[in-house]
Amino acid sequence: MIRSAAIEKMLWSIALPGFGQLLNGKYVKGLTMLALEFIINQKSHLNQIIVASFQGDIPTAIRLTDYQWLMFYPCVYMFAIYDAYRDTFSADIPPYSVFPFALAAFFATIGVIYSPIFWIFGVLLGPVWLPMLCCFLGILVGSILQFIFRKLTQGIHKQET
Repeated sequence: MIRSAAIEKMLWSIALPGFGQLLNGKYVKGLTMLALEFIINQKSHLNQIIVASFQGDIPTAIRLTDYQWLMFYPCVYMFAIYDAYRDTFSADIPPYSVFPFALAAFFATIGVIYSPIFWIFGVLLGPVWLPMLCCFLGILVGSILQFIFRKLTQGIHKQET
């Protein structure tokens, strides 16, 4: 069960990577995450990409994107969320909790890579919507794997006793 403190810190990390670490008292890590957020955001033109994507101007969003920088964003973003979650739980973190976060980062990065050329039902989603869609797919796959690995581990521990 996720405690409310973990949810609060995860939500702050979703709002802006580094805030969850600051709430956990991890100031160097939090400021590092904030700095990475601002650098990657600026270098990839993320805010302009988001505006163009929300306005439905996907070709402009693709044109504005610096893909070499944007590919860093999903990993930094998801790591900041996971790290705030992990630090909140400390020693009580559920086993295999990293799976949904790591696979979300991986799938979202793949989404960034394919965003200028991947069409879904005749729609080009671009560098914001496709990575977000892939991120949710990564969370789903990671959650399924987390469930499977927990069950396998429980089965192994039962056999040992």
